[in-house]
Amino acid sequence: MAHFSYVAKDNQGLRLTGILEASEEHAAIEVLHKKGLIVISVKEERLKKSRQQGVKLDDLVVFSRQLATMVESGITLVQALSILSEQAENKYLSEITSRIKDDIESGSTLYDALAKYPKIFSNLYVNMVKAGETSGLLDEILDRLASYLEKSSALQRKVKSSLVYPIVVISMAIIITIVLLIKVVPTFKGIFATLGGTLPLPTQVLIGISDVMRKYFIFVAIGFVMLGFLFNRYINTKRGRYQFDSQILRIPVFGPLFRKVVVAKFSRTLATLVKSGVPILNALEIVGRTCGNVVVEETVTNTRNSIREGEPIAEPLAKGGVFPPMVVRMISVGEQTGQLEKMLNKIADFYDEQVDAAVSGLTSMIEPLVIGLLGIIIGGIVLALFMPIFKITELIR
Repeated sequence: MAHFSYVAKDNQGLRLTGILEASEEHAAIEVLHKKGLIVISVKEERLKKSRQQGVKLDDLVVFSRQLATMVESGITLVQALSILSEQAENKYLSEITSRIKDDIESGSTLYDALAKYPKIFSNLYVNMVKAGETSGLLDEILDRLASYLEKSSALQRKVKSSLVYPIVVISMAIIITIVLLIKVVPTFKGIFATLGGTLPLPTQVLIGISDVMRKYFIFVAIGFVMLGFLFNRYINTKRGRYQFDSQILRIPVFGPLFRKVVVAKFSRTLATLVKSGVPILNALEIVGRTCGNVVVEETVTNTRNSIREGEPIAEPLAKGGVFPPMVVRMISVGEQTGQLEKMLNKIADFYDEQVDAAVSGLTSMIEPLVIGLLGIIIGGIVLALFMPIFKITELIR
């Protein structure tokens, strides 16, 4: 389906503009004629491919917060969207906001207009807006959405901060090692050749690796790229993604951190949806899709099916083996006392703090490990290069 901007007049001669979806230009004109409009012009709208990259979470937080404030202040939805489209710093979001405004002017609901852009407005976002429009609490729901997105963004930053340092240091170690093997070791090889004699075994192994790297570096690089490509293809299959996500939760150091992140995200998302009035079955479906882990998604799906058959939430969650016993017990208590949303928020707050502590502990633990790894790799290469020199020095003495 394509988007077409149009200019038309109604029966009273009032000039109308807007954007509609249709398979082709002729179909768009027919839609306008059926509405009793006199078509002046119809033009297909295209978004530049370079800009079809979605919107940052922080931009979406600002958009939601500002829209909630304006709606709460009594500004009409069309006026609020018009203001947001004019002042948005993200040009892509500005254009999309303008299109949403045009759709609403044409009689569409806000959630239907948002649903046309799934890369920007997730299923969770659209369903919460739908609940807000249905209940007449759109401003409150939008404000709640902004708070949820802010906490989700903070959680993402914590996880990224724990991964950036080791990735950067390991990358630097790989680059330094490659430079030593390709540029430095061959120089020492020439010196050793002029001196003659039998080289120590570590030095021979190092020179052998250096020769292979120099002769077949391109093939080695292509091999690694191909392995990366095949791995990416594999984890995009259903079986591969399940195995990968399952192993992610079992990694000795990072596994517990990822599990805490998943529990915090699950609890926060479900609490936000339940509080916003989204039915529990729909809420669990949305949570399953947004949790970011196929193993957890399967557990949530099984829970949803069990609830449909009359079981409580806690029992199928416990069977999945993903959620800790404390979480399951708290959810069970919340369900029995009618305070499920309150309990879920408490779980989310607790695991947010746990993620903070885990990230701090992880950073302090990884730093000496990475430094030790660097010392072993670089130090091993340097030692292997200087062993023949040490041997010569002993012979001279």
